[in-house]
Amino acid sequence: MHTADLLDHALRAAERLGYKIRQEWLGGSGGGDCEIQGQKWIFVDLALSPPDQLQLVVEVLRREPRATTLDLTPSLKRLIPEKKAA
Repeated sequence: MHTADLLDHALRAAERLGYKIRQEWLGGSGGGDCEIQGQKWIFVDLALSPPDQLQLVVEVLRREPRATTLDLTPSLKRLIPEKKAA
């Protein structure tokens, strides 16, 4: 699966988890996730390469406990490993 397709799947997964997505030119600052007035956001810097944008979104999904409960493509599942119980 191409990086652009994986990025699209990752962004849709984040939306299903309740994140709002903003894809904007941020001059290479990278973006990230935050919460504004109770709403979860992911800011994706369009100045970054597609692999870097994907890495940013995957890092957010890795911290989200419910991410592994979603119906994800096999390629995306490999990037977001299921957390092991302690």
